[in-house]
Amino acid sequence: MIRSIFLSSLVFATLSSSTFGKGTYQEPAEFIRDTFAGSLPGSQTMWIRKGMQSDIMDIMDRKLNKLRLRYWSRDSRFAFILDEIGKEKPITVGLVIDNGEIERIKVLVYREIRGWEVRYPFFTDQFKGATLDSRLKLDRDIDGISGATLSVGALTRLAKLALFFHKKCTENTNGLSQP
Repeated sequence: MIRSIFLSSLVFATLSSSTFGKGTYQEPAEFIRDTFAGSLPGSQTMWIRKGMQSDIMDIMDRKLNKLRLRYWSRDSRFAFILDEIGKEKPITVGLVIDNGEIERIKVLVYREIRGWEVRYPFFTDQFKGATLDSRLKLDRDIDGISGATLSVGALTRLAKLALFFHKKCTENTNGLSQP
């Protein structure tokens, strides 16, 4: 009897931990509509220039294999949808930057088995108001989550990358949409 209860508990725990965290929490298009209060601005394109790659490498610890990036903006508010690998699979994240600070970060699609706790506000709220310093580091420490170290790292890198892209978009708007 005790053995069957233990086995049932083990099966339930295994199934629940591998399926509850995965999923689409918000479609990217819906995130953009929410960010701009239903009035969707047209997307813009930023070309990733060779001169940007060394800074991107410092932020991401790898080369970004993209030639261009779509983003949405109105006034000083910018929205980015970026992907980064957690442990094995990409995490899709929406980030809103306003006046050089993170306004909001939201996990849109989570595909990993573990680490899904990064989608909750108790974690993502740490990024609100964060800025990027001259060394391409966040101006604050981000507390980790036990068992979600790689997902925490992924979201932290994406936060830095979005702030970097925002800076590039706002410091020289001439030519960013041109190849």
